[in-house]
Amino acid sequence: MPDSAADAAYERHLHRRLTAYLVGVLVFVAVMAWAEQLGLSRFWIGPLFLFTSIMLYAVIGISGRTTKADEYYVAGRRIPAMYNGMAAAADWMSAASFISMAGGLYMQGFSGAAGHPGGLAYVLGWTGGFCLVALLVAPHLRRLNLYTVPDYFGLRFGGRWPRVIAACAAVLCSFTYVVAQIYGIGLIASRLTGVQFEIGILLGLGGVLLCSFLGGMRAITWTQVAQYCILLLAFLLPVSWLAYKQLGNPVAPLAYGAQLQKISQLERALQDDAAEREVAAVFRQRARGYEERLEDVEGSLARERAAARERIRSLKAEGADSALVVQASRELAALPRDPAGAREQWRQAMQDSLERAKPLGGLPPHGQPFAGDPQGTPQERAVFDTSRLNFLALVFCLMAGTAGLPHLLTRYYTTASVAAARNSVAWTLFFISLVYTGIAALAVMVKFEVMNNLVGSHFDALPPWIAQWARVDPLLISVHDVNGDGILQWGEIRLGADLVMLATPEIAGLPYVVSGLVAAGGLAAALSTADGLLLTISNALVRDIYSHEAGRTMSQEQRVILSKFALLGVSLLAALVATLKPADILPLVAASFSLAASTLVPAMVLGIFWRRCSGAAAVGGMLAGGSVTVAYMAVNAPSVRSAFGLAAQPVLWFGIQPVAAGVFGFAAGVAVIVVGSLLAPAQPSGRGPVPEAAGAGIP
Repeated sequence: MPDSAADAAYERHLHRRLTAYLVGVLVFVAVMAWAEQLGLSRFWIGPLFLFTSIMLYAVIGISGRTTKADEYYVAGRRIPAMYNGMAAAADWMSAASFISMAGGLYMQGFSGAAGHPGGLAYVLGWTGGFCLVALLVAPHLRRLNLYTVPDYFGLRFGGRWPRVIAACAAVLCSFTYVVAQIYGIGLIASRLTGVQFEIGILLGLGGVLLCSFLGGMRAITWTQVAQYCILLLAFLLPVSWLAYKQLGNPVAPLAYGAQLQKISQLERALQDDAAEREVAAVFRQRARGYEERLEDVEGSLARERAAARERIRSLKAEGADSALVVQASRELAALPRDPAGAREQWRQAMQDSLERAKPLGGLPPHGQPFAGDPQGTPQERAVFDTSRLNFLALVFCLMAGTAGLPHLLTRYYTTASVAAARNSVAWTLFFISLVYTGIAALAVMVKFEVMNNLVGSHFDALPPWIAQWARVDPLLISVHDVNGDGILQWGEIRLGADLVMLATPEIAGLPYVVSGLVAAGGLAAALSTADGLLLTISNALVRDIYSHEAGRTMSQEQRVILSKFALLGVSLLAALVATLKPADILPLVAASFSLAASTLVPAMVLGIFWRRCSGAAAVGGMLAGGSVTVAYMAVNAPSVRSAFGLAAQPVLWFGIQPVAAGVFGFAAGVAVIVVGSLLAPAQPSGRGPVPEAAGAGIP
C-alpha cells in the first residue's frame, strides 16, 4: 500500500477511535446527570469524575508504553497535523488558561489596575505567540529531525556550553511552569474529594505519572488528545449554559456585550452605595492598625501572643466548647513566628487593606481600557502610561516566551514533515480559539452573577459552596461581614483568580454534575501540560546534560529508562514545592514565559536567521538574559526584600512589574548576542544558519 494510502487509513482509524471516545464521554456525563437527578450525593459525584478521568488517562498512557527512543521522545514522528494540533492545544491550555485566565479577567478587567496588566494581555500574548511559532521557529526546527530543544543549540553552535545552558534554561522555565500545574491539580483534587490540599496534590501526581512515565511522548500525545476533548466540553457547557440563562443565547462570545454594559451600571451604583463606603472605612481603619503594629514589630507580636494565650486560658477556665478552644489555638499557631515574618505579613495585610479601601474594593472598572486617565491630572496620566506600558510588556513576554517554551516546540517534532508542522500550528490555533473566545465572556457573566445575585444576600443565607471552597484554601475566597450589618457587600467578598472558573457552576446555580465536569476539565488542562513539562525536564537532564555532557556512553534504551526515573524524581520535587503555595497559578506561569523569552528565544531565533551568530555570543546572551530576568524578579519579590532588610517598595524600571521581567532580559540577551557575534571572527562561508540535511537529527 502506498504511503499516502497508509496514512489515510491510519487517520480514518484515529477518527473512528476519537468518535467512540467522544460518545463515551457524553454518555458518562449523561449517566452522572441522571444519577444526580435520582439523588446521588455530590460526595460521590466529585470523586467519580476525578478517578474515572485519571483512570481513563492511565489506560491510554499504559497502552502507549515504549522503550524505543524515537517513540519515547517524538512519538515516532507520525502524528497527523490535526491530532498534533489538538494535543498541542491541550499542552498549551494549562491550569493558567483553563483555571486562572477567566479569574484574571474577573479580578483585573481587560487591562488591569495601576501597574498590573489585566487578563486581556494573556489572551493577546499567548495567541500572538503561536504566530511566532508558526513563522519563526517550528518549521525550521522540525526540518532538523531533532529530539529536544537543546539539541538545536548543540547542533547549531557546536561545543559543550550552548547545549548545557539551553538545557538548564529549559529545566528552569519548565520547572516553574510545572509547579503551577501541580498546584492546580491539588486545588481540584482536594475540592472533588474533600481531602487536604497536600493529599490532593499526591492524588493528581499519580495521574501525571500514569500518563507519562511509561510511554513518553507517544503516550502523552494520545492522553493530551483525550484531555483536550474533556477540557473543551468542560468549558463550553457551563459558559453556554450561563449565557443562555442570562441572555437567552448560548453563543456567549456573541452575546456577552449586553452584560458588560450592565456591569458598568452596577459598578457606578456600588461606588455611590453608603454600605460600600462603610466597608471601605473599616479597611482604612485596619490599614492604620497594621501601620501602628509595624512601628514596633517585636512589641506588637509579643502582645498578640500574650493576648492569644490569655484567650485560650479563659476559654478553658470557662469550660467553653472545644471547637472554640481549637479555633483559638489555631489563631495562636497562625501568628508569625518571628519579627521578620510578622513585618512581612503585616505589611502585606496593610497593603491589601489599603487596596480594598479603594472604590469597588480596589478592583478596576471591568470595561476600563487602562488605569488612570490620559486627559486627567499629571498623576492620573502617569498611572495611565504605566498601566499601558505594563500591558504591552506582558504581551511581549508572553508572545516571545511562547516561541521559546521547550515543551511546546517539542510537540512539533512529532509530525511527519515540515508542512505538517505548519498545519498543526494552524490546528492548534483553531482548537485554542474555541476556548479563548469564550474566556472574556465567562469572566463578565460570572461578575454579573456575583454583583446581581450574590451581593446583597444575608450572611446566614449564603450558598454552601463559599464555605466549602474556603476549606480547600482560605486564600481562594474571602467573605467577612466587615461592617457588621449582616448583608454581603461587594467590598466584603474577594474571589481568588484560581477559583472563578472552577466555581462557575456553583456561582450560577447549575447542577453539581457540571461542577464535576468543570473540575475534570481543569484537571485535564493541568495534567496535559504537566506531562509535557516533566518530559521536557527529564529529557534535558538525561539526554542533554547527563549523557551528552558528562561523557556517558549509553544505549538509547538506557537513556529512555533513565529519563523515566528522572521524570519521577522531578515530579516529586515539583509536588513538594507546590505544597508550599509559592504564588497563584497565573503569576507563576507568566514568570516561566519571561524566563523562556529571555534565555532561549534570542539565541534560537538569531541562530536560525543570522549566519553570523556565534556560539560564544549565544552563550553570553543566554546567561545575560536569564540573569537579568531572575535578578529583577528576585530583587522585587517581597520575601527577598524582607529577608535582606530592603525597603518594602520594589525598585521598578520604567514602572514595569516583575511578571514582565523578560522584556529586560530579552533586550540584554539580544544586545550581548549581536555585539558578541559582530566582534567574533566570521564563520566559514560554507556553514549556514542551520543544517539543511533531512537527516541532521541527533540520536
